[in-house]
Amino acid sequence: MNLFSLRRQAPNLDDLVMDNSATEADGDLSAERLMPSVQRPQQVFVRGQGSWLWDSQDRAYLDFSQAGGANSLGHSPSALVKAIANQAQALINPGFNLHNRGMLSLAERLCASTGSDQAYLLNSGSEACEAAIKLARKWGQLHRAGASRIIVAKQGCHGRSLATISASDSCNLANRFAPLLPGFDQVPFNDLPALHAAVDAQTVAIMLEPIQSDAGVIAASEHYLKGVERLCRDLGILLILDEVQTGIGRCGSMLAEQSYGVRADIVVLGKGLGGGVPLAALLARGKACCFDAGELGGTHHGNALMTAAGLVVLDSVQDRSFLAQVRENGQHLREGLARLAHRYGHGDLRGQGLFYGLTLSDDCANAVVHAALHEGLLLNAPQANCLRFTPALTVSQTNIDEMLLRLGRAFSRVRTAQLQCRKGIAV
Repeated sequence: MNLFSLRRQAPNLDDLVMDNSATEADGDLSAERLMPSVQRPQQVFVRGQGSWLWDSQDRAYLDFSQAGGANSLGHSPSALVKAIANQAQALINPGFNLHNRGMLSLAERLCASTGSDQAYLLNSGSEACEAAIKLARKWGQLHRAGASRIIVAKQGCHGRSLATISASDSCNLANRFAPLLPGFDQVPFNDLPALHAAVDAQTVAIMLEPIQSDAGVIAASEHYLKGVERLCRDLGILLILDEVQTGIGRCGSMLAEQSYGVRADIVVLGKGLGGGVPLAALLARGKACCFDAGELGGTHHGNALMTAAGLVVLDSVQDRSFLAQVRENGQHLREGLARLAHRYGHGDLRGQGLFYGLTLSDDCANAVVHAALHEGLLLNAPQANCLRFTPALTVSQTNIDEMLLRLGRAFSRVRTAQLQCRKGIAV
């Protein structure tokens, strides 16, 4: 059933790439008081269910971004809504310096399901990545003669805090203005010789994303990631995997490291862990467990409300059939995107599970995103020539088929606009 129907003339290319962030967002509501951060469409969204969002005009949109993958179970799943409502009535935040049942239960569940020894709960992936950096450097003080340098991959992105921006390469806008911190060495991704050459006595860890999300869903090869693990073991340094985007079932397994057959010393989780609620986790294993009391803290860390959400997400993802369904629907999405890319002459399709990036034939990703909005489809473009797909892990094949129809119409809109522009130039 098509829940969104707009009868509009096909826009020209200028219409498709224009700044669509209107000042008057919704009647009397204005965006004037918001500090600028990202370009937003003029629609104001008021409710969601599963793979669908509705705006204030009651128009429905099929959401294949899902807050960049944060809404792992889709919009407002009933189990999550019920758990949050019940927990809010009982206890929201007793303070991070006091135990609560959700904190203890979620830490135990995360360790048991990932083979980890310790867990710490935070608000965001950026915070968790920064905590991983602190943990690695603490370990370097104790076990590697004060070594503190961390090797990271070019085009990686580990967050928006000052430390994580310093460890990142693809967060270009933030990098333009931030005074970067020392202590990080950047090397090309998927290049083992470059890693070997970069390690020295001051190196304490290698920190990587199994799949570089903001770079355009660029996956590490199995040979590369296993080689990185072997290098870390041989040299006695730590392997940190940033699984903020890839963890909690996104790639068809609890952690992406499982699909690669590797094991990190430190794992960072975020995004999908809270099902849309701000929640992240730092996981440590074996020798990496070296924080002492007082070395981590945050007002909202591990509060009862967000841990209730995390427990619901784990209940779903750890269901025996859930990950099999993610893999099956992911294959359906891959096959559909591949057919569509071939039909419109686009490029590579990368990813796994329900996490894909599609390279376009030119730098028209923003135009496709705006054209898709006309078709009632919400997409994300991490690069000028790449679309990223992070639907709900609960997405149905019917939703996928509907998305492909709308995406095809968006591709047609952009192609028509491009042809009109070329004809205008020729004249």
